[in-house]
Amino acid sequence: MLKKIISTVKFLFSNEKKFYGMIKSITDVYPLNIEYYRLAFQHRSLMLKNEKGIQISNERLEFLGDAVLGETIAYDLFIKFPDKDEGHLTKIRSRIVNRNNLNNISLKIGLGKLIQAKPLSNIPFTHIPGDALEALIGAIYIDLGPKNARNFIRKKILSEQIDLDAIVDTDTNYKSLLIEWGQKYKHEIKFVTEEFSNHNLPERETFIAKVYAGETLLGEGKGGTKKEAHQHAAFNSIDLIRLKFPTLTLDKFDFL
Repeated sequence: MLKKIISTVKFLFSNEKKFYGMIKSITDVYPLNIEYYRLAFQHRSLMLKNEKGIQISNERLEFLGDAVLGETIAYDLFIKFPDKDEGHLTKIRSRIVNRNNLNNISLKIGLGKLIQAKPLSNIPFTHIPGDALEALIGAIYIDLGPKNARNFIRKKILSEQIDLDAIVDTDTNYKSLLIEWGQKYKHEIKFVTEEFSNHNLPERETFIAKVYAGETLLGEGKGGTKKEAHQHAAFNSIDLIRLKFPTLTLDKFDFL
């Protein structure tokens, strides 16, 4: 408690007051080391380097935040849905942490005002907002510990931004959606699937599917069955389509 009070007083009378206030407003936590949070919004496109010539960016914090986000969501889904099998839980988690969803959440909670990247104009149509959200989670984890990081995820992402029940009730056929999109915009969608033996689990086969729009590779996915690999590949392709064709009306893709 004393550290929190000292930290708050310190930043109220410093040049960091505005940035500190924005972090407090977005996260509902009192930062102790504001530099972690500043780093969380520095994209590698800035080409910043430290005194040793090592590039400075938010990628390490993003790596940590991604792991904490995945672990927290996996645990909460495990507790909330005791009757759902592994495949169903994986599908729900994938819908929550897909890059488009994280981008939208990041921008909704105001991270777009804090992100530093070049150029700034294209940020909404890139992965940068979602990456910054994960980096922010990493910053909270390093600065204030796992409990505060998990509380932020549960309050600001799961509780306020995501309707879990709606996600659970929506059984999406991503392959069908992608094919419909291709038909609408005159793109021939084709799936190319390869089958590989898994040497660690010889009784199973791993399928890898690639999706093409004409000759352009849209995405790929893996699965224990050909159908599962196709669904994962289609899901990943839809995410890429959002980035490559930001001006298109995606109709049924909008809820993903």
